[in-house]
Amino acid sequence: MTDEYLLNNKIKDSGYRLGYLAGKLNLSRAGLYNKINGKTEFLASEIQALSDILKLDGKEREEIFFNKKVDKLSTN
Repeated sequence: MTDEYLLNNKIKDSGYRLGYLAGKLNLSRAGLYNKINGKTEFLASEIQALSDILKLDGKEREEIFFNKKVDKLSTN
C-alpha cells in the first residue's frame, strides 16, 4: 500500500509537477493521481523510475511504497 501522505510530501519537496512526473512514467496525469491515491497500484518499473526521479533512498522507498501500515492522517 502506498503512503499517500509521504509520497505527496516528497513530490512537493522535489518541485516537480504531477504532469511532468506522469510524462516520465508514461502515464496520464489522472493515471498518476489514481496511483498516488491508492485507486490503482504502481508497477515495479514505475516505483523504480519515481524513486530515481525523486532521489529516494531505500528506506524512503520502502516507507512510501511498501508500508502495510498507513496511519489514519495519510488516508483522509
